[in-house]
Amino acid sequence: MFAFVARQPILDREKEVFAYELLFRDGKKNCFPEKELEDKPANKDVSSQLKLELDDISCQKMSFINFTNESLLKGLPNSLDPKTVVVEIGDGEAGDQSLVTACESIRNMGFQIALNGPKLTTSSELLGLVDIVKIDTMQHAYGTIAKQIPRFSTAKVKMVADNVDSQQDFISYSDLGFDYFQGYFFAKPESFSQAALPVNKLSLVELIGETTNESFGIARINEIIERDVGLSYMLLRFINNPMVNKRYKITSLKHALNYMGEVEIKKFIALLALANLADDKPMELLHMSLVRAKFCDLIAKHRKVGDNPPTGFMAGLFSLLDALLDQEMKSLITKIPIVDEVKYALCGGENDFFLYIMLARAFESATWLRVKKIADELHMDQKLLHSIFNEAVLWGNSVRQSISPHYPRAIAN
Repeated sequence: MFAFVARQPILDREKEVFAYELLFRDGKKNCFPEKELEDKPANKDVSSQLKLELDDISCQKMSFINFTNESLLKGLPNSLDPKTVVVEIGDGEAGDQSLVTACESIRNMGFQIALNGPKLTTSSELLGLVDIVKIDTMQHAYGTIAKQIPRFSTAKVKMVADNVDSQQDFISYSDLGFDYFQGYFFAKPESFSQAALPVNKLSLVELIGETTNESFGIARINEIIERDVGLSYMLLRFINNPMVNKRYKITSLKHALNYMGEVEIKKFIALLALANLADDKPMELLHMSLVRAKFCDLIAKHRKVGDNPPTGFMAGLFSLLDALLDQEMKSLITKIPIVDEVKYALCGGENDFFLYIMLARAFESATWLRVKKIADELHMDQKLLHSIFNEAVLWGNSVRQSISPHYPRAIAN
């Protein structure tokens, strides 16, 4: 189990999650921690941390795990499952027979191998042992990468384009024949639209407005939700999720309000509205919004900030709204009623909610120095923040599973 880990999604050509790359803060260069390889007893300092299993981190997708070439020679831990783990390695020096030998051993164990940053000097013998190559698009010119494609095609390996951070890059490398894409291109607007929100989504905006008021108009909420059977059904699925409610079956909004309380119901209504507003976007984009929402909410609770309406939750939930709706954030927040402090943060204003969002982004990208800097600004312990982020990941995974059967597939470009 792991306490200090981040994950980055790897998407396929349809922008569905294929795998997550796992990045370990307590490992050399974010690689699998040496102490796990050596099977040492857990550090007492982290024994109280909320830790995650690999399936928790990767949401039952494949896990790309980096190993140093030196650690590969020691062998892989028995705890790793070849059916769910891809062993990611770096290219060695030309003629490094020990790396070839290690790859042969890994393949014999049943693992897939991803070669990160293959060189011109990479031997055909090594390429013949790997299943996937990962190319850093920021380190190599497009033309240079294009010249390598026939070589990879001959080796019959799948190709991952790394550091794909714009929609145009996604299209370019997709056209070049890449199979998978790592980077946050999907978390940015495809193009800014000035069009008004569709009429069929106006009720969703009304719902969001109700959740941001200090008072809670149960009759008004019922009236809005009853217009749409699908909304009613999804709301009850959310509320009956085991991560939220393990005891009673909730059968109506009024029942839910009595059982859960006003603040929690507000969160789920806002979440429900957002999921339906973004019904043509990649599921991972909504998933990131869920994790951010819970993360910011837990930080706000810890610091006793903005409980009703739940401003921390709203800040995280709407932090990717521009990408979800392909509109500029400053324009969007004039259409969606949220409290001024959250509006200010979403537009880049530097207040506490802005720091919460920046902290979530630092965890997503495994920018550990940034995590430390913001933790110091907030006067929060970094180990506590890791536990909070892990709790948010578990919550996001659970809610995602509730959404998935009713969430339309993303429309491919």
